[in-house]
Formats: sequence, structure tokens, C-alpha cells
Amino acid sequence: MRLTTKGRFAVTAMVDLALRHGGGPVTLAEISSRQKISLSYLEQLFGKLRRHQLVDSVRGPGGGYRLAKDMASISVAEIILAVDEPIDATQCGGKENCKDEQKCLTHDLWATLNERIFDYLESVSLRQLVDDQRSKDSGVNTVHDMRQNPGKGVAVSA
Repeated sequence: MRLTTKGRFAVTAMVDLALRHGGGPVTLAEISSRQKISLSYLEQLFGKLRRHQLVDSVRGPGGGYRLAKDMASISVAEIILAVDEPIDATQCGGKENCKDEQKCLTHDLWATLNERIFDYLESVSLRQLVDDQRSKDSGVNTVHDMRQNPGKGVAVSA
């Protein structure tokens, strides 16, 4: 799996932004400070997120960023793909030329893993991550059982 810090940081920054939804635009400097992510890196990520219409920018004093869509309609997969992060466990990038320009013996295994990872990340919304974080902040832990209920949180008192 080639999920690097780019995808992780994009999701983290989007959760931070979504946690402050409704309170006015959020500056990248604020996100940078809270999440310990380089401001210049956030600027690159948010440029891509804006081009994919996941965030809107507000110029001027009191400006910053806000969500461009309802957080329930934004999936983790969409965020990761918006910042050009591949969701790919194959050695060949899905081109089936893994070994001597031929499909390797385990290509189908890794391609199927890609599909499952993508399906899971597609099933998790930004709203779920925000709700999970708010539950944690209020002293309630959230448990995900991916085998029985993928993408659904179960509240458990701490």
C-alpha cells in the first residue's frame, strides 16, 4: 500500500476543518498549528482539495477555508484521491506488467486488496470521522468492527 503522509495529512486536515464547520472559515495556519503539519504542505494539499471542490477558500480578513460539500457526502477515498495519492498495493500500478512485462503470480491478490481498501475508504465519510472524534472528546470511545459492520461506529462508554 503506497498511502504516504500526503493522504494521511489531507484526511487529518479535513477532519480538523470539519470539526470547526459552522464557525466561519478556518486558516491553514490554525490547522498547521493544531496538527503539526507544515503550512506550505497544507497550502499544496488545500490547492488540490479546492480544485476537486471539497473545500472553498474565503479571501480577505477573517478568510480561510470551509467545506464545499456536506461532510456526510465526502468520503475518505475522495479526499485521498483528490491529493493524487494512489490507493494501490500492486507493484505495477495496476498495469499488469509486474514481472518481465507480464502479470506476476500475485497480481490478482494485490488488485483485490486495492478494491477492498478502496471500498472501505469509500464507505467512511468525513461525517463519521468527525462524529468519532467528538465521541472520543466527550469520553465515549468508538469501536469499528470491520468484519460485521464496515464503516459504522459502535459507541461504547469509557
